[in-house]
Amino acid sequence: MDILSLLGAGFEVALTPQNLFLALMGCFLGTLMGALPGLGPANGVAILIPIAFSLGLGPTPSLILLTSVYYGAMYGGRISSILLNIPGDEPAMMTCLDGYPMAKQGKAGEALSLSGVASFIGAFVATCGLVVLAPQLVKIALLFGPAEYFVLFTVAFATLGGITSTNQAKSAFAAALGLGIAMIGSDSQTGSQRFTFDHIHLYDGIDFLIAIVGLFALSEVFIFLEHHRSSIARKSETPKVGRILPDFKMILRCMPSIGRGTALGFFAGVLPGAGASLGSFLAYSLEKQSVDRAGDTFGKGDPRGVAAPEAGNNAASGGALVPMLALGVPGSGTTAVLLAVLLQLNITPGPLLFTKNPEVVWGLIAALFIGNFMLLAMNIPLVGLFTRVLMVPTRILMPVVAMISFVGIYSITGSTFDVMLMVGFGVAGWVLRKLEVPLVPVILGILLGNQMEVNLRRAMTISDGDWLTLVGSPLAIILWVIAITGFVLPMYFGRRVRARMESNRHE
Repeated sequence: MDILSLLGAGFEVALTPQNLFLALMGCFLGTLMGALPGLGPANGVAILIPIAFSLGLGPTPSLILLTSVYYGAMYGGRISSILLNIPGDEPAMMTCLDGYPMAKQGKAGEALSLSGVASFIGAFVATCGLVVLAPQLVKIALLFGPAEYFVLFTVAFATLGGITSTNQAKSAFAAALGLGIAMIGSDSQTGSQRFTFDHIHLYDGIDFLIAIVGLFALSEVFIFLEHHRSSIARKSETPKVGRILPDFKMILRCMPSIGRGTALGFFAGVLPGAGASLGSFLAYSLEKQSVDRAGDTFGKGDPRGVAAPEAGNNAASGGALVPMLALGVPGSGTTAVLLAVLLQLNITPGPLLFTKNPEVVWGLIAALFIGNFMLLAMNIPLVGLFTRVLMVPTRILMPVVAMISFVGIYSITGSTFDVMLMVGFGVAGWVLRKLEVPLVPVILGILLGNQMEVNLRRAMTISDGDWLTLVGSPLAIILWVIAITGFVLPMYFGRRVRARMESNRHE
């Protein structure tokens, strides 16, 4: 009953006219960005961060706007997957397998409406899971001391590559790079300068918002400049949408698939580093093995092959918020960006968030419930409008992204040095993407580096310099086992899972 009363207070926060408008705009903009191939939820949230801060929004409105963009982008990724066979982002890859064949059969509208319903159910159930599971994780988190928090951050770095990672060395390099950037500035204990080269602008360290916008948003602009893509929609033979009203018999037939996909997706989202890609892959693979063992229908336009992965990846997006809010450890790349927003707003995610800032966390959860209904109501009747976005030329889109980045960062910091630093991070992001080095561990290193260092120093001070304190409790040992397993497992199974995803896509 206590949770219900807190959720009721959250709805009082979320149902204000301002927050309702921000949720609606976030859902709309997120769906547009998700529909554009290459952008995805992490880039979409990163692009809109400067706008949220330049408008002077408070903590709760800012989070409502950006998490609505997150949920909307997860919805929108299915549009280009079904119509163009081009995934809007990696989690939408599995939707291509049966969504595009349905579109070629003249059932594009039915596929889009079915995927919208599946996305709604997956995200709604995941938000319910967030309500139930996050407060329970908070109780466990209260058992954490400095040593346990240090190991928990290690778990985040070790597992963020995910089971689909094929090169853990690059993930480790990216994390080390992020930790190195976090060390720039004043030492938190002694006050001495580290790696500042006597440059006054670096005395306070690197603002992680500058790094995020540069690495995600500007690097996308540089990728475009390199390839000179004239249009996002590369195919002139885009299938017509046709009927957009959902076929209720089809939805009822797909309900078991949606249920199984939702359960698997939420589980994958809660696991640090697993994310929506794994949730989508597991949901599709399970359905293929359980209902189409002979391989007669999947890959040829089976509606269940659309419903299951869409429910899985949207459930994973809600599940990834659980460790981010309860433990301060992001469960995916997009939640790492949202973690940066919380820290910029002087709000520390973790167990104290639920007691010190209950209006923020419960207002956010209530807004997610509202946003889900907005997205369902928006994505079925307006699907024709969202498909037109696929025809927007990239030469028009990318200058808008660059303008938002420059104006937004300058309005936040008022420093031309920070703008130039953002450009530097954009170039660095372009180089790292060319080398196939993941960007999320870099961001995570910048975000968590200082907290990781502080907790390590506290643990060493309490134990009088005894390093065994890092394995001095059963909880710490369990976390070390999770970290080592999460880092080693992708070396054995990552390539197989990745190859399986690609082979499924090309079958």
